[in-house]
Amino acid sequence: MASSNATQAAADVDTSRRSAHRGVGAWSVAKSWRPEISQETLILACSLFFAAVSNGPFWKAAYSLHPGNLLFAVALFGLLIAVNGLLLSLLIWRWSAKPVITALLVVTAMAVHYMTTYGVFMDADMVRNVLQTDVKESRELMTPSLILPLLLFAVLPALVVWRVRIKPRSALRTLWVRPAFMLALAIAGAGSVMLASADIASMVRNHREIKYLATPLNYIIGLQQNLKSSSPIKRAPKTPIAMDAVRTPPIAGARPRLVVLVVGETVRAQNWGLNGYARQTTPELARIGVVNFPDMHSCGTSTEVSVPCMFSQLGRRNYDEKQIRSEQSFLNVLNNVGINTLWRDNQSGCKGVCEGTPFESLSDAADPSLCVKGRCMDEILIKGLAEQVRATPGDKFVVLHQLGNHGPSYFQRYPDAFRRFTPPCENPELGNCPREQIVNAYDNAILYTDHFLAQTIHALQGMEDYDTAMIYVSDHGESLGEKGLYLHGVPYAIAPAEQTSVPMVMWFSSRFSGARGLDTSCLEQRAMQRADHDVLFSSILGLLQVKTKAYDETQDVFASCLRSGTNA
Repeated sequence: MASSNATQAAADVDTSRRSAHRGVGAWSVAKSWRPEISQETLILACSLFFAAVSNGPFWKAAYSLHPGNLLFAVALFGLLIAVNGLLLSLLIWRWSAKPVITALLVVTAMAVHYMTTYGVFMDADMVRNVLQTDVKESRELMTPSLILPLLLFAVLPALVVWRVRIKPRSALRTLWVRPAFMLALAIAGAGSVMLASADIASMVRNHREIKYLATPLNYIIGLQQNLKSSSPIKRAPKTPIAMDAVRTPPIAGARPRLVVLVVGETVRAQNWGLNGYARQTTPELARIGVVNFPDMHSCGTSTEVSVPCMFSQLGRRNYDEKQIRSEQSFLNVLNNVGINTLWRDNQSGCKGVCEGTPFESLSDAADPSLCVKGRCMDEILIKGLAEQVRATPGDKFVVLHQLGNHGPSYFQRYPDAFRRFTPPCENPELGNCPREQIVNAYDNAILYTDHFLAQTIHALQGMEDYDTAMIYVSDHGESLGEKGLYLHGVPYAIAPAEQTSVPMVMWFSSRFSGARGLDTSCLEQRAMQRADHDVLFSSILGLLQVKTKAYDETQDVFASCLRSGTNA
């Protein structure tokens, strides 16, 4: 028995040694694995990886157009590999290959995660949103669910890339190999299209938005467009507008005017209590009595598009992004005629709109009653406003830029006292919450905006040395899970109404409307008609009696409700 046990023990030791040897051998093999491949082989492998692994949203959208059509899928797969390869051929060279590929893997993994989670499209506007996002917004989006995609689709593939050795090659050989490789890719792509040309042509013609789901093509092209159109380094001074503008002189002895424009954030018309929403999300405004515009529409589906557009003389009807971003806004026009402006910001800036005019950021204020962990409640925007306005004489136009309903962390946009609709979603991973909880948090944030607007009106009522008015309009709306979409930023041509229908309300002190000859009952009737962000430019100029050829009476919501009926 003892001999048998000793024999068994020796066998176990021998087995353990062999297993350990195999383990050491496998590790040694892994450590010694350093294949040598050409640049073009690496490009092709990356193109294949991106097409097959990193394009879930693209494949879901594209294949839904022709379900069961395998030829269409094969053709699209070949085309995607070819196009990826052509793009990477311009970016990847021997010495830059590994860092560039690593960066692409990380950015692509993040892009696909957010596209999948929130249903967003990575077009040039969305890329601009990303570029303009501040640290606070970025931190809110860095959730634990991002770890696994980064590990699987960025870190592990990057480790493989860094183990590969790239074959050295003379510059002379590169001069013909790379063009020949790109020509072969172009021919392969064209051949793939021919396999299902009718279906692919139909997709490109009728569903152009799908191209914004193809990574990394979408964000690389979007980045190139942004760098080309709005380089922060070489940006020229903005072109002056309405240089002929003159202001109707105020009547002797008249009180100065103060108009406050509140630029809301991410509030959609569908959840606005004054519009007939099932929940009363605007109880304080309802008690005060304001002029409500129930059929108001935004110029864009993101702050980066809507804010410059709503302050521009072009608007959506004559939309030209390059011209809008290169021209001054109506704030400059007001300043030029002697109406002092001020932009107070509780978000990520004025998007170029206030360039050349006074700007004050309050997002980093240290008020313990309103600010927690680097974020301030919107009431910070009216703290000290009266004193600041009174510091200089004359008419004033103040913009208050809210944090509002900025998602996905709606639950952080209101104090506990406004946690009225329960239970709210308290997770930035919206897909992990039932839709009713997402709506609860979103509606609570609107309740707080209602309170903030009411407090702004009360502050203006207390400034008896001014004739005061307030205009509120949201920059764009928000999707809360309808059709699998969350947040905003869907290309305007296909954007759902939830992202383009926004609330607008106005309030005027009796002295303001009386001195200006504004019939608010008439304005209430005008408010029932369809309106959009385009009306702001001429309406503000008309209200403040600024005359210029840039003024368009048809876009002035006040024109027909003034005693004179004109901008006089």
